[in-house]
Formats: sequence, structure tokens, C-alpha cells
Amino acid sequence: MSTVDYNFGLGGLNAPQPPLATRPQQAATAPRRLHRVAEVREQQGTSVRSVARRLNITMQEVRDQEDPANDLTMSQLLAWQHALEVPLADLLVDTQGPLSLPVDMRAQLLRVMKTAKALAEASHSPGSQRLATMLVGQLIDLMPELAEVSAWHSVGQRRTQDELGRIAEQSIPDSVFGDLGS
Repeated sequence: MSTVDYNFGLGGLNAPQPPLATRPQQAATAPRRLHRVAEVREQQGTSVRSVARRLNITMQEVRDQEDPANDLTMSQLLAWQHALEVPLADLLVDTQGPLSLPVDMRAQLLRVMKTAKALAEASHSPGSQRLATMLVGQLIDLMPELAEVSAWHSVGQRRTQDELGRIAEQSIPDSVFGDLGS
């Protein structure tokens, strides 16, 4: 006769389970997910640099804190809540579930606003400029706090072979080369 464990949970009082020796290993080796600050930041389209500025910490510290296995202090979580402007529960609860509907909607509107402002900055024709400005205004009507949102960063755009990077525009002091002439 084999030993059978009984499950008192969802399967009912006497739902048999396989013996302990044949059960699949629990995810004991998998790291625990304690929070979802990185997931919320990414869903909102907020950069690591922007969060670092808001939290007044380095970008490496942001990356360290974003590690879901990192056990953040309450003050760190509250700072993240303020920086991302989300309910604290959305940073902690139900790590497998989606963001709450209001936070998800805000994240979507935030991405649309960043795109609209980028279009307004990049458009050269009066018609395109007017359309982008009208879209920005309509988004601000829907959600006034979007007025402070900036366009997507253009950092990392590819240059043509004829263009020089910013470093090429800076002069290099002679002291860098030391005594090369002797």
C-alpha cells in the first residue's frame, strides 16, 4: 500500500495527491519575486535614468532595486510609489497578475503622450505640427498630469557616416597626451 497525501485545498477534502517522492520539485531554487517595480516602470515607458533622477540615486542603484528578488525597505517602496505615481499595491500584490485597470490605462496614455510630443517636435509641416499639437491637447484634457511628460528620448539614434558624435565635437587638452613629443 502506497502512502497518499490528501489535499484540503481546491481539490476537495479527500482529493488524493501523488506520494511525496514522486511530486515534481517545488520552485525552491527559483528566486522569490518580492515586488514588480521594474515591470511597472517598463509598462509606463519610464527610463531608468528618469527614475534615478526622481529617486535621487544612481542608475546602478535603480537597477539593483529593480531586481525582483531584492527585499526593498518600506521607505524605498514608498519612494518608488511616488516616482512611478502608482498605488503601492501595484508594486507588491499578485506578482503574476496585470496592473490594475487605472494604472494600466495611465501607462498606455503616458506612452501615447510621449509619442505625440515626439511627433510634435519632429514634424516640419504645419499640418503635421497642428495635428500633433491637437493630439497633445486632447491627451491633456483626458489626463492633466500628462502635461509634464516629455517626448521619447532620441538617445541612441544611429548616425550616418557623415555625422560625428558629440565626443568628436569636444577638444582634447594637450595634457592628455603627456610627453609624446620628447
